[in-house]
Amino acid sequence: MINLTDYGIEMWNEEKIADFRRTLLAWYDREKRDLPWRRTFDPYKIWISEIMLQQTQVVTVIPYYERFLDWFPTVKALADAPEEKLLKAWEGLGYYSRVRNMQAAAQQIMTDFNGKFPETYEGISSLKGIGPYTAGAIASIAFGLPEPAVDGNVMRVMARLFEINYDIGDPKNRKIFQAVMEILIDPDRPGDFNQALMDLGTDIESAKTPRPDESPIRFFCAAYLHGTYDKYPIKAPKKKPKPLQIQAFVIQNKKGEFLLEKNNDGRLLGSFWSFPIMETNFIAQQLNLFEKENDVLETVSQKTLFEEDYQLKPIWSERTFSPIKHTFSHQKWTIELLEGFVEKAELTSQKELQWVSPDNFDNYPMATPQKKMVAEVMKQQRR
Repeated sequence: MINLTDYGIEMWNEEKIADFRRTLLAWYDREKRDLPWRRTFDPYKIWISEIMLQQTQVVTVIPYYERFLDWFPTVKALADAPEEKLLKAWEGLGYYSRVRNMQAAAQQIMTDFNGKFPETYEGISSLKGIGPYTAGAIASIAFGLPEPAVDGNVMRVMARLFEINYDIGDPKNRKIFQAVMEILIDPDRPGDFNQALMDLGTDIESAKTPRPDESPIRFFCAAYLHGTYDKYPIKAPKKKPKPLQIQAFVIQNKKGEFLLEKNNDGRLLGSFWSFPIMETNFIAQQLNLFEKENDVLETVSQKTLFEEDYQLKPIWSERTFSPIKHTFSHQKWTIELLEGFVEKAELTSQKELQWVSPDNFDNYPMATPQKKMVAEVMKQQRR
């Protein structure tokens, strides 16, 4: 364990630590939220909830969680799940590597642990996609092991509690907050202790709208007592997502079916279906480097590229659509929709393509950008 005094942190004595635990857990017992995953000690169910809750709000997760367990009630069911059904279950949650890693971990459990969820921190940590936070959460909640679950919420609370002058967004500083939590965690109720801090960090001690006067631990909090609450936690601003201009091709055949493409695994949104898309020169358009005639040429060249790439010859429509906006963690897409109709609908391209009726869209996993595109197309067609 690191020496906390080297980082300017003076840890409390045992009496104060015990008092802090009692205060925090008493508040949790009174105020804890009734959530589906808090009604079980099943490590599989707790694992599913913890992965879903990463980058996703509780209110969004609950219906996904319940449906996921209905579709995949056991580790074996998850390990054996067809990819399309797995992605359909996750559709709309984003960060799709999470669910792919979950299936890989389920397969690990079946092969390396004889189908039984590992019961040690080390065993849990060995699973694909499970980092220190998730391992600590599962170990403490499901098995009662005194393992901290240190995420951004917990680091924010700790930073204010001890006026920790280290950036919580810098991965190398996580060890500092981990060391603090290893001392503070209640050995008798570690799962409740971790969940109490999670609840506190997402609500009363939130990042954007904290209510420090309502915090049950305010009289332990150095930042509150010293009037430095606004200074903590220290966190450098995130890099802005890179803007990209995308063109999507909305192509219909005589039956009213739309052309959908399954994205290659190596691409963003791999294995999801969408209208064919291509990236265009966003920066040049933003800087207005093209004259109007050249803007037309740019659009025409994209249509020509589509015709060559997909081996189809659409009759291009003049209909205009509202641009679709979607922000990922690292990219901000602005999507322009180009509409076309084909008489000859044979698909000879090497790509994975299908003609799909709108009535059958639900049978194809689609990420949020595609759902936004479909909504815009259907809105225009109803006019």
